[in-house]
Amino acid sequence: MVKSHRRSGKKASFIAWLIKVIAECVALHPPIHGINRPRKNKVIVFGDVDLSLVIEKEVKGSKVPLPYVIRKADQKTLYQISSEIESAKSQKFEDEGDYVLGKRQNPLAMKLFTRLPQSLRIFSMRKFVFNKPQRLKDMMGTVMVTTAGMVGHTRGWIMPYSMHPLSLAFGSLNKQAIVKDGEIQIREILHLTVSVDHDVIDGVPAAKFVDDLVVKMEQGFGL
Repeated sequence: MVKSHRRSGKKASFIAWLIKVIAECVALHPPIHGINRPRKNKVIVFGDVDLSLVIEKEVKGSKVPLPYVIRKADQKTLYQISSEIESAKSQKFEDEGDYVLGKRQNPLAMKLFTRLPQSLRIFSMRKFVFNKPQRLKDMMGTVMVTTAGMVGHTRGWIMPYSMHPLSLAFGSLNKQAIVKDGEIQIREILHLTVSVDHDVIDGVPAAKFVDDLVVKMEQGFGL
């Protein structure tokens, strides 16, 4: 279905479609991306979905994954998301201010931060970012998606580790023999891992989110 869109002249990548489906599902199950505030016994749930992904760029001769946040992804069309990703890929890297793609950061502050010892970087993030839900959302979004596992043909899953309340990692896409409608068929199988913050959401509503997501993906939602 994605390929048919391309043949009709509409720019729609497979990754952009995945992001659109995820954003729509998160909007339908808003507690799934809530941010926990244990000291105040609260969970902050935002009305829109800011989704973070990594885009590989060449930095000083080396390939480096740089973060990019798609703002209000649930309110954007598939084609807007696809265009936004392409723009981020083509963004020129000038200095440390471009370590986060999209909105340019303060290059001096970024340089100082990256040169701090790891223990001080973690302390600074916990002190000034992780305890501030709005700042956390502004800097890194509330949902993280990685498709690194789709590179190559090794069958399996990848396990995401992130500070986001909701993380989704896409593994390999392989053709496999499965039983469907009582028959053995060759189908494309996409390996997916979902990580949620259990302090934010219980198992049953989290499982309903995953089930809704899988159904929409298998049906080609939005295409």
